Amino acid sequence: MTNPAEEFRCLVTSPTKFKLFMLSKLPMAYMADLRVASLNSTQATVTVPYKYLNKNPFNSIYFACLSMAAELSTGVLCMMHVYKSDPAVSMLVVNMEAGFTKKAVGKITFSCDDGKQILEAVQETKATGEGVTVVASSTGVDATGDQVASFKFTWSFKAKRKPLS
Repeated sequence: MTNPAEEFRCLVTSPTKFKLFMLSKLPMAYMADLRVASLNSTQATVTVPYKYLNKNPFNSIYFACLSMAAELSTGVLCMMHVYKSDPAVSMLVVNMEAGFTKKAVGKITFSCDDGKQILEAVQETKATGEGVTVVASSTGVDATGDQVASFKFTWSFKAKRKPLS
């Protein structure tokens, strides 16, 4: 039997399956053309291109599109660690902080390296039944490697109780 995290990684890194998922569950991310460039148990990378639907009047990527890409880079790690979890674990963004340092043009790549902390939070809520939060950071860089934005998302995890028979 395959590891659920590895099964999820295979689903997300399949371009066709992930596009169908986004179209049905994250239509704005689909329209913004977000892509999961890489995913493993500790790190995720998501890209967002500069294109007509993503631009603002200042000829750069609209901040909401940058936010979507940054959130997805943290959220895909969360989804991977709760995928097919027993007991099931709910996840929700409860806070976000952002900073913008440079005009975002071209392809922007957001990276999150907090998979270990996310996994530990999921394991803790499964063990205790209590809600657990974790702050996951994502940094966006342009094609030259210059930072354009940084985000911190606070994710809340809670194991769902199984109903008594």
